[in-house]
Amino acid sequence: MTRLKIEISVPESHVEQVVDALHAAGAGRAGEYARCTSAWRITGSWLPSPAARPHLGTPGEVQRADEYRVESFCDHEQAAAVLKAVRAVHPYEEAVVNFLPLYDPVVD
Repeated sequence: MTRLKIEISVPESHVEQVVDALHAAGAGRAGEYARCTSAWRITGSWLPSPAARPHLGTPGEVQRADEYRVESFCDHEQAAAVLKAVRAVHPYEEAVVNFLPLYDPVVD
């Protein structure tokens, strides 16, 4: 079974909604533990096109803002449900959700 690391940038106002969505979709479970996530403050930047409807900022102007990077993990088979759940609660017009394969070494 392939596990994936999940990375999401989100404004502070929506961190708990994103964590709740991850948990509801089955992400962040390790043995007898659930809601396993990390979050820390970052500075994000983006340039909305003239046709964009940004949550923060103005089309045509570079925007920089404090965000949080939320990380968790899930099984490969859960990725589609996780993506759908996160996008349903994320405030950004184009929420970026990264899924990165994790290496799980075989331990004797």
